[in-house]
Amino acid sequence: MTRKYSTTSVATQLAATISNSATTITVSTGTGSALMGGVTLAAGNVDQFLVALDVDTNNEEIVAVTGISGDTLTVVRARAGSSGISHTAGATVKHVFTGDDATFFTAGVATADGAIPKSLVTTKGDIITATASATPARLGAGTNSQVLTVDSTTATGLKWATPATTDLTFNAQTGTTYSLVASDLNKLVTLSNGSSINLTVPNGVFTTGQQINIQQLGLGQVTVISDGTTVLTSTGATPTAPKLRAQYSAATIICTSSNNFTVIGDLQ
Repeated sequence: MTRKYSTTSVATQLAATISNSATTITVSTGTGSALMGGVTLAAGNVDQFLVALDVDTNNEEIVAVTGISGDTLTVVRARAGSSGISHTAGATVKHVFTGDDATFFTAGVATADGAIPKSLVTTKGDIITATASATPARLGAGTNSQVLTVDSTTATGLKWATPATTDLTFNAQTGTTYSLVASDLNKLVTLSNGSSINLTVPNGVFTTGQQINIQQLGLGQVTVISDGTTVLTSTGATPTAPKLRAQYSAATIICTSSNNFTVIGDLQ
């Protein structure tokens, strides 16, 4: 049966004496609806609404209302550990929450809690994933510099990883020529010389979306040039071989597609 409850139920009284085995009871005229407090019971004896007869007395009996017609209630006697006894007209009839209800809810919560998969933390950063096996997959403790990331290749589906740094690193060049290398990715390449400097963008080193930052630190003007096969574009006076405008000018070289680059920044 489905248990039903109401917060607006109004207590009433028995309209007539009942025996210890009666399966219907009648309450005071016009009070049946108020006793139910808005609760409706499905046909077929599938719902129950608990009330106490002679509530808070030595004759208290808990009965389950399974149907109602006006002021006449169909009941199942002696519920929640109580006994079926006779009750006289005028006995209080009141909707109650019983110890049996509390046990019912406690058991339901325990069952639902046990059905939910969990991860158990035994020590700081020590994660064990719940499995049906006797030896669940275990992920050891990470360090303070690591973060937990998803990794489908591991038994736990997780791993500790050191996040990529966002700090800018430098490559200081002081010659009059320099050709970019793979390790210049996301760096600031500084170029400082009293004479003009040619910075070459090579083919086959960088992929789409990658970028390199450059800055002219000396008086020698920096010209970004192709290696003969790479294609450069820019808003510079010479679009395919742009120059940085002045000392301390900076620009970014972006790979836009295979072998194609654009140069944006403080150009002449």
